[in-house]
Amino acid sequence: MHSDLIPKQPHRRYNPLKDEWILVSPQRTLRPWQGNQEKISDKKKSEYNPTCYICPGNKRANGRQNPQYQNTFIFPNDFPAIIDTPKSTNSAIRGIFQVEEVSGECRVVSFSPRHDQTLADMSPTQIKTVINTWLDELKNLRKKYSWIQIFENKGEMMGCSNPHPHGQIWASKFIPNEIKKENDQQKKYLQDNNSILLLDYQKEEMQKRKRIVLENNNWLIVVPFWATWPYETLILPKNHHPQFIGISEKEKKDLAEIIKKLLVAYDKLFNTSMPYSMGWHFAPFNQKEKGHWQLHAHYYPPLLRSATIKKFMVGYEMLAESQRDITPEQAAKKLKNFAII
Repeated sequence: MHSDLIPKQPHRRYNPLKDEWILVSPQRTLRPWQGNQEKISDKKKSEYNPTCYICPGNKRANGRQNPQYQNTFIFPNDFPAIIDTPKSTNSAIRGIFQVEEVSGECRVVSFSPRHDQTLADMSPTQIKTVINTWLDELKNLRKKYSWIQIFENKGEMMGCSNPHPHGQIWASKFIPNEIKKENDQQKKYLQDNNSILLLDYQKEEMQKRKRIVLENNNWLIVVPFWATWPYETLILPKNHHPQFIGISEKEKKDLAEIIKKLLVAYDKLFNTSMPYSMGWHFAPFNQKEKGHWQLHAHYYPPLLRSATIKKFMVGYEMLAESQRDITPEQAAKKLKNFAII
């Protein structure tokens, strides 16, 4: 397929991180939209909410009282999806109906004592404090768990039940599906090419410069060539880092600054506080071989055309394969226009 036709005609793109394909249908952006429009809340939040279970000094669902914290604050999730359970002698059931035990723990990370802030509103210095908190939790939890998922769901559209700025950390003794896919694919790429997949990909993106949204001395943000969500982005370190732990102080500073710029660009894109799910991926802690891995973060915002129109993953996406309308190149260009350079 000629490169000039890619922005105009339907085609498929390969995701080497997952060994999956995505259908791209740019001609569909011309169709009229008559679908659902989400309601945007016009409620103005205050710095402190006496009913919020995350705000400083308030009681949580389990009756415990939060301290009057000034920066970030970590506490166990009062309704965890995974709990730390003792291993029994019968840990699995095999056959068609397979079952295995799980053990882990879930924590909540309040980014700021202020109820009305998001990460986009915080300074790079404040965001660096959040990064340090993530790293401290990784250093502590890795002693016990194989995988630690750092993530944030922002906004009601992404199922966030509390608007106070916060993320979560789920630690487990099993390796989740998405991590296993990325682990297998990066290992295979190293074996086949004697080089690191995401470092090679990063070099290609820096040469082509079609999907770059932001970059600085240590980090690169792109709309990936294989992006599924309309304005999905991928954060990549320019140096080789199999894990999050170990990045330098300068890399932390540069990361905080580039995250700030990305989130401001997201908010400016549709003139709303952009909802998204994001998370960090790196080599599992129980794995001896880590060299094939490259640290990265995924941002998945659902909005498609405006603050009230989102992308739905239904029908063909659920039953066949992922599909997108706007091309990654178009998305990167729009985001870059709103990025603070």
